[in-house]
Amino acid sequence: MPKKLVLAVIDAMKPAMLERAIATGRAPTLKLLIERGQYTDECVAAFPSVTPVCAASIATGTGPAEHEIPAMNWWHRGEDRYVEYGTSFGASRAFGIRQSLTDTIYNMNLEHLSREVKTVFEHLDDADVRTAGTTYLMYRGRHRHEPSVSTALSRLAHTAFGLPTWGPRELFYADMFASRKTSCRSQLGLPGVRDQHSGCVSEFMVQQDLFDFLLLSLPDNDTHSHKYGPFAQVDSIAAADKQIARVMDAAGGPDKFLEDHAVIVCSDHSQSKVEGEIDLFRAFDGFGLRAAQRPREDDEIAVCPNSRAAQVYVLDRDKRRQLIPRIERTLLALEGVDLTMRMGDHPDGEAIVRGERSRGVKELRFAPRGDLTDARGARWSVEGDLDLLGLKVEDDQIRSATYPDAMSRVWSALRCHTAGEVLASARPGYEFLDWGGAHHVGGGSHGSLHANDSNAVLIWTGTGPEKASKEQWALRDITPMALQHFGVAG
Repeated sequence: MPKKLVLAVIDAMKPAMLERAIATGRAPTLKLLIERGQYTDECVAAFPSVTPVCAASIATGTGPAEHEIPAMNWWHRGEDRYVEYGTSFGASRAFGIRQSLTDTIYNMNLEHLSREVKTVFEHLDDADVRTAGTTYLMYRGRHRHEPSVSTALSRLAHTAFGLPTWGPRELFYADMFASRKTSCRSQLGLPGVRDQHSGCVSEFMVQQDLFDFLLLSLPDNDTHSHKYGPFAQVDSIAAADKQIARVMDAAGGPDKFLEDHAVIVCSDHSQSKVEGEIDLFRAFDGFGLRAAQRPREDDEIAVCPNSRAAQVYVLDRDKRRQLIPRIERTLLALEGVDLTMRMGDHPDGEAIVRGERSRGVKELRFAPRGDLTDARGARWSVEGDLDLLGLKVEDDQIRSATYPDAMSRVWSALRCHTAGEVLASARPGYEFLDWGGAHHVGGGSHGSLHANDSNAVLIWTGTGPEKASKEQWALRDITPMALQHFGVAG
């Protein structure tokens, strides 16, 4: 039998801040895992680099074109409504708190996540591997779970929702789902309490030998970084490190734990500093913009801000050819918008990226066919201004340090059938106001195509290949690594 495997996801952990936490002695457990294993500070996120999209990529090993989670806020064409996964309390309130929570807790997994892909839990459940998960956005598995009624808060949640779900064999999701009675409490998943709840239930599961595969979710770093900025992460990384140590101590300490456990630690994206906001609602005021809850017959577009990314959907199909160029021009005229992206009219498919630069609007077109090979081995044809994506070509090899794995990520985002017609990525320092008017100016955010948001942490110990086996690591490598660990076909 292979070792048990723990996959720990520290939300938004910035590689430079992990390294600072280690250098200052604040993350001894993560330091140990790096010393005994492999580490890369360039594990590229999905695009948009927001948590639902990246969590789906981690959990399925695919991009948005396959898993079909397009964004944090998006337009559901089939149901003619916005979906809001909780960008902020104000954004959730704009669409109705109950609907937002239902979309986040239930629909994201049971309706929105494509049935054409399997999660890591489903793969391993099908192979009779004992699976377990803590409060993580992506939890879909083969085991039915009824809502918990063991505490006053869980009974309150049961009254509000009361629906069963499907997850890993052992599921502890806030106070809503608990496979077993424990003394662990999450206060309904409030920020600042979530890491300790995950550590508590994981400690219990190690002591009781309840899993072969555990997803240990540590999301509080993201909240801390949004508020205080990405360069204040040392404290929140230290807190996450303590919870990983807690899980190891449940087995007798790191040495004993690592005798029969392999560990993968990743972040789902990074974060960058925010100094200014972009108001899409004011910019598109001259369009027929679909309001949060008041549809009109003359609505032309739906606007979906996603932190440092955004998507615009065309609702009036008869005006599509007129609206898309107007949408692009409107976005590119905004201070803080770096890039727009859309599909072109080429019969075999073609992505078009545009950006306002010093000498006007520049354009790049590309498609997954051609003679240029990227860092992950994909082949591309490229035409236009390479500098737009920081692309360099040498000996038929094409790379970008500024926008890592840019073409694959943009292509997957545009080919996602639930995505908007036009996508946008913000310049460093800027963030799009959400539907509640919230922003993180003075703090941190993420979502863009830029390396500042996109380069995540990946550590693996006791499993997986050598770091040098891949030139460019990505979130979509994590589920295949976990499946290979257990000898399960992907």
